Amino acid sequence: MTVAVLRSALYMLLQIIITPPYALLTLACFPLSPHNRYRVTSSWTMIMLFLLRHLCGIRYQIIGAENIPKTPSIVISKHQSAWETLAFQKIFPPQVWVLKKELLRIPFFGWGLAMTSPIAIDRSAKKKALEQIVEQGKDRLSQGFWIVIFPEGTRIPPGQRGKYRIGGAWLATHTNVPVVPVAHNAGELWGRNSFVKHPGTITVSIGEPIDSTGMEAGELNAKVEAWIEDEMLRISKQSQQNQKNP
Repeated sequence: MTVAVLRSALYMLLQIIITPPYALLTLACFPLSPHNRYRVTSSWTMIMLFLLRHLCGIRYQIIGAENIPKTPSIVISKHQSAWETLAFQKIFPPQVWVLKKELLRIPFFGWGLAMTSPIAIDRSAKKKALEQIVEQGKDRLSQGFWIVIFPEGTRIPPGQRGKYRIGGAWLATHTNVPVVPVAHNAGELWGRNSFVKHPGTITVSIGEPIDSTGMEAGELNAKVEAWIEDEMLRISKQSQQNQKNP
């Protein structure tokens, strides 16, 4: 544990040193096209993943990489950690996220995030928020971006389940874009609001794309939730077995 704390402290120190100048760099990229801005901002992410791997010992494996479509799609994923917000930028094609607009106000981090063309919504607006997701989502998809949505809205501890909000399914059924469900166990190594990052291998499971054409949003949301939660149980069980039999 002591080694993990020291490695986590070094990771945090380097993140504090690296992030402010990178944020200023991304702001300077404002005149560039959205995809070029994305390339610049995602390079910060690659540095963070490198540090997580070589300082903290966090690796990952992918199941179902062959299920990633060739065309822009909507990723609906479990949310357990800050790790997936980094790793998905490497695993999936150029993407934007659906997120709370309040995040864009965070100094440096939020400023850089704003340069990635996110779909920033006011979640308290409910119906209007759904309209914002569809309007902005159509625009981002037309630009060739993928869209990543965490339907539970916040990081959920391992073994727990949040309410799956309908926004991602609503966008899919209003654009006829396939949904790619994703399960992972990142929270077992880097938990919600946890300073310590434990070494190990995260499993990311990518399900077969779900054709949203002709489906109701509620039906699609339930189908995605069922697959993710069933896969979460399987991943967690397999992880426990691997720990017992290294």
